Amino acid sequence: MFSKKESKEIRELFWTSFGKSYPRKWMLYRTGISGVNLKFHFDLKKAMVSLDLEGIDPTRLSIIWERLISLQTLLRSEYLTDASYDPEHLLESKKQIKRIYVKKEGLCIHDKNTWQEAMSFLNDHMSILEEFVKEHAEIIDP
Repeated sequence: MFSKKESKEIRELFWTSFGKSYPRKWMLYRTGISGVNLKFHFDLKKAMVSLDLEGIDPTRLSIIWERLISLQTLLRSEYLTDASYDPEHLLESKKQIKRIYVKKEGLCIHDKNTWQEAMSFLNDHMSILEEFVKEHAEIIDP
C-alpha cells in the first residue's frame, strides 16, 4: 500500500514517462467540438481512453450524443471494435456525463511492470479515437 504522496509521485512518474515515450501533441480538449473531450485514464485496475461529453447545454449534448450513437456501428467496425457507450456515466465527483470508452483491465499504475503495456494501449487507442473524431467532426458537431 502506498501513501497518498507516494501514489501521487508514482502517477506523475508514469505520465512523465508516457510523455517521453510518446512525444506528440494529443488532441484531448482541442477537438474543435464544444463539449467533446478526449481523455486518458490509468488507475489501480485499468487503462482507458474516452470521449467525454460534458459542460454544454442539454439540447446540444443530446444532439451530439445522438450523432455519436448513429456512428456506433462505424466506430466499432472500423476504429475501436470494443468501444463501449455509457449514456449515464457517473464521475467520482458525482457529476453525470456521457462517455464512449475503451479500457484494458488488469493494469495498475502502481505496478511498473504493467506500464509499458499501458503506454502502448493508451497511445494506440487514443490515436485511433482522435482519427475517428477528426474524420467525423462534421457529422458529430451540430
